[in-house]
Amino acid sequence: MRKMKLILICIVSYFLNPAYSFAQLKLHQFEEIDSLQKVEKRKVVVFINTDWCKYCAIMKNTTLKDKNIIELLNHAFYFISFNAEEKRTIFFNKKTFNYLPTGNNVGTHHLAIELATVNDKISYPTFCFLNADYEIVFQAVDFKNKSEFKMLLEKIK
Repeated sequence: MRKMKLILICIVSYFLNPAYSFAQLKLHQFEEIDSLQKVEKRKVVVFINTDWCKYCAIMKNTTLKDKNIIELLNHAFYFISFNAEEKRTIFFNKKTFNYLPTGNNVGTHHLAIELATVNDKISYPTFCFLNADYEIVFQAVDFKNKSEFKMLLEKIK
């Protein structure tokens, strides 16, 4: 019985921690950004990731679940989570971007190449910050913990 109480206290404490909340991160698609910009001009944050990237998965489950980061992203930016191996055609910023196969079931989306290439190389995860005119203002490569990412968002905001 005592062990059950301890487990219950741990579970309740976890969910009452202000760093974890049920706030939802508003995810957008490239195709809807033009319409959103007409309503309110904001910078765009594109999280370029892959399904196989362990650091991307960790960021999705920690950094991007933090209540303070969610609030900052939802109120100051338009946030797009983009799988670099997405196979659908995307129309964005008056251009059409396609998946570029490089082998059997292997390839990279052209839009990921455009947004995540830093020093002639793509790394995952990459955060690409665009201004309201869709110009790249900053690219952040590699894993960012909550405090690093929050500081980065505050600077770019």
